[in-house]
Amino acid sequence: MAQGTGSINSDYKDWEWSDDAGERARLLQSPSVETVPKNSESRGNGLGATSALGAVFIVVNAALGAGLLNFPAAFSMAGGVAAGIALQMCMLIFIIGGLVILAYCSQASNERTYQEVVWAVCGKVPGVLCEVAIAVYTFGTCIAFLIIIGDQEDKIIAALVKEPEEVGSSHWYTDRKFTISITAFLLILPLSIPKEIGFQKYASSLSVIGTWYVTAVIIIKYIWPDKELVPVEIPTSPSTWTAVFNAMPTICFGFQCHVSSVPVFNSMKQPEVKTWGAVVTAAMVIALFVYTGTGVCGFLTFGAGVEQDVLMSYPSNDIPVALARAFIILCVLTSYPILHFCGRAVLEGLWLRYTGVTVEEDVVRERRRRLLQTISWFLLTLLLALFIPDIGKVISVIGGLAACFIFVFPGLCLIQAKLSEIQETRAISWWAQVSYGVFMVTLGAFIFGQTTANAIFVDLTA
Repeated sequence: MAQGTGSINSDYKDWEWSDDAGERARLLQSPSVETVPKNSESRGNGLGATSALGAVFIVVNAALGAGLLNFPAAFSMAGGVAAGIALQMCMLIFIIGGLVILAYCSQASNERTYQEVVWAVCGKVPGVLCEVAIAVYTFGTCIAFLIIIGDQEDKIIAALVKEPEEVGSSHWYTDRKFTISITAFLLILPLSIPKEIGFQKYASSLSVIGTWYVTAVIIIKYIWPDKELVPVEIPTSPSTWTAVFNAMPTICFGFQCHVSSVPVFNSMKQPEVKTWGAVVTAAMVIALFVYTGTGVCGFLTFGAGVEQDVLMSYPSNDIPVALARAFIILCVLTSYPILHFCGRAVLEGLWLRYTGVTVEEDVVRERRRRLLQTISWFLLTLLLALFIPDIGKVISVIGGLAACFIFVFPGLCLIQAKLSEIQETRAISWWAQVSYGVFMVTLGAFIFGQTTANAIFVDLTA
């Protein structure tokens, strides 16, 4: 992208909020990323800690996660293998484009996190909307994680106590609500309270191992299927044209790594947009192969009868699948505190900006507020997870928000960045980039509106 001259930070300080609070409260750093001080002199001088190859694996790690469990169901909704792959390929163009736009705007605005870039480039209203969207998205993802824990524990417990799955639990200590609650209180809550989360690197390693193992198991089970695994029906076309759009939230949820991509870009030894384009293209192609392998093989194994969480379709007594369930539980147990930390950080930033109190003056109240925020967040997500057992309903909601991070905010940033350039004549490339930004905003708004309306009026009222 051609970069003109102009001020891109004109609206960032319009609110009379605490500058110190806003700077200190950005906090939304990507796991496993070592950052460098934020100043223009550090850019391009090789001061970052991450090589291009390392950045590829960090982006892949940020994209891959528990969302892969829903891709077989997304292929079923989209209308089969051909439709599912075509939908992914079309969306991948805009997913990569959004990542490149964020790097371009980060470099132009000299900001180092997603929400700071939106604040600096688009102004206060989009900035606040972005921070609220991040908080809601991380909140919804935490709910999804607790539901995943319950799903996997149900199957593991059914295998251990040798109870028929159709009958359900006959003991209070094997009841789903009890197992989710006890796991959450004993393991998740203690990890969520600390101010810092130094175990991020271990969580990242677990996520990589877990997701690749799950994908391998699903592919192997398709190539060498068990005799009892017979697909009900394998659709070859979508039931309705709107069904294709209902698969989009899952794809957006799976590929959404945009919020953590800006710190990754700024951590590189050579943070250049062209290099970053190659990095994210390689990373998204790797993620595409993983998600496509999981989606295609899981869908062809079970057909239209595949569960929203594909591991729920396999029998409880399958040992390799049981190990995959254990991996997923470990991934989710360590990922929940990270997502909660990000959401809490955004809320803390909004609060400090609004009150105008500096961090140094607010040390005692920060501890009290952090404890209250953590317990409230934890209890609300747990309560909702207990009474919304279908993970598909949660992903249909937060998948629409993921579309905003992938399409809407990057599109707005591109439009505003180009409009801020001072040029005597505007070339065709300028108009092409502005048009591309408008199309991204329109597409993202459509996906968000359609999937959210469907989630509210169809899924949540069913």
